[in-house]
Amino acid sequence: MQGPPRHLSFGDGATQSLSLAWYAQRRPVFTGGNRVALLRGGDELFPAMVQAIDAAQESVWLANYLTGTGGQADLVFEALARAVRRGVTVQVVMDGVGSREVPEAFWQSLRHQGIQLAIYRPVAGLLSALNSRNWRRMHLKLCVVDEDLGFVGGINLIDDRHDLVHGWTSQPRLDYAVQVQGPTALPVQHTIRAMWTRATLGRDWRDDLIDWMKVPGRMKRLRRVWQQARLRLPPVEQGQISASAGIRLPMRAAFVLRDNLRQRRTIERASLQAIQQARSNVDIVTPYFYPGRALRRALKHAADRGVRVRLLLQGKVDYKIAAIAARALYDELQAHGVRIFEYQPSWLHAKVLCVDDEWATVGSSNLDPLSMLVNLEGNLIVRDRGFAKTLGAALARDFADSAEVPRVSDVTQPRSTRWMRGALNWAAKLYLRLAGVRRRDWRD
Repeated sequence: MQGPPRHLSFGDGATQSLSLAWYAQRRPVFTGGNRVALLRGGDELFPAMVQAIDAAQESVWLANYLTGTGGQADLVFEALARAVRRGVTVQVVMDGVGSREVPEAFWQSLRHQGIQLAIYRPVAGLLSALNSRNWRRMHLKLCVVDEDLGFVGGINLIDDRHDLVHGWTSQPRLDYAVQVQGPTALPVQHTIRAMWTRATLGRDWRDDLIDWMKVPGRMKRLRRVWQQARLRLPPVEQGQISASAGIRLPMRAAFVLRDNLRQRRTIERASLQAIQQARSNVDIVTPYFYPGRALRRALKHAADRGVRVRLLLQGKVDYKIAAIAARALYDELQAHGVRIFEYQPSWLHAKVLCVDDEWATVGSSNLDPLSMLVNLEGNLIVRDRGFAKTLGAALARDFADSAEVPRVSDVTQPRSTRWMRGALNWAAKLYLRLAGVRRRDWRD
């Protein structure tokens, strides 16, 4: 595929120094030599994962927020068990909140089959829920096979037609993931390994490591475990990323994180820069939409200068407070020409942004305070016209299955809407302050 026009940068790291360290940078680090395929829903993702796991020869790493037994999810767990029987090392980390409804007997059966399982920050009882440290969840949906083939997206390890709250439905939820083969799979795997290591060490993994230092004979292991728990590639793997930084074909891609250390705003800033540089179109799909002031301003400015800006949000609502928050912003955005659609056939869970048929990201990050400022999130950014056009064609079908929200004729917001906006802003700020987010990180 040909690269994008030279006047658009979108944060591409083609000219970055080869000495750059992934994760040390607060911006995407792009590599070439990748092949990226779009996967629509679990109907496409899970068979692809099963095929990859069945072909695994050495290792499978998997990190996921939410899981539920039955249906498509069981096919993946069965493939993991088959891999173990062939001698493949399988290591799985699940979030303690997203997996809380899974019976302990199911986890025990996985361990009995040889799957190495860890639960990230398990939560038990009301006292655990009241601890604000437990609000920072591992919202990742990642898998890497044999260090070369990865899966990144917004799809949880649960059947597309099953919702843990609302039960089974006839129509699958709308969601997306990508399959990536190439050097970009390395940081994806390292992220899973770091989460798995932290989960096995315990809730306060840094304190556990300090305790290890007090035990004679463990210092040699300490260095290795510390390296695995950090979100920083070791020198050999970093060398592979650096060697691929200048390659342009077949696809350039970057894996980006959001955490509570160095990468607090990497995903947000990458999306913001892409919107600010947009020239023709911006399409956003997200179930939970309540971004801060900077991103809302970028969307309005893009529409003001003639860019077609479309939002695809939930029509079938799962959490009412999230829908109320998003709808409180409709008038403000529509007044500048932003078009807003609500998806009708089923639940919407996708997290996608496509700009100018050149830049696209698919991942786990919503455009709300939880994803932008609290949770651990992972997205893949792709700089390739062919991929962006494929995604654009898929989104065209999704928008066609949606209903556009008519603009309110009165430009002045009703007093009730202004009051609701103020109340939501106050609630968001309070939640984030309790979760330890600095005030300057959230601007309403």
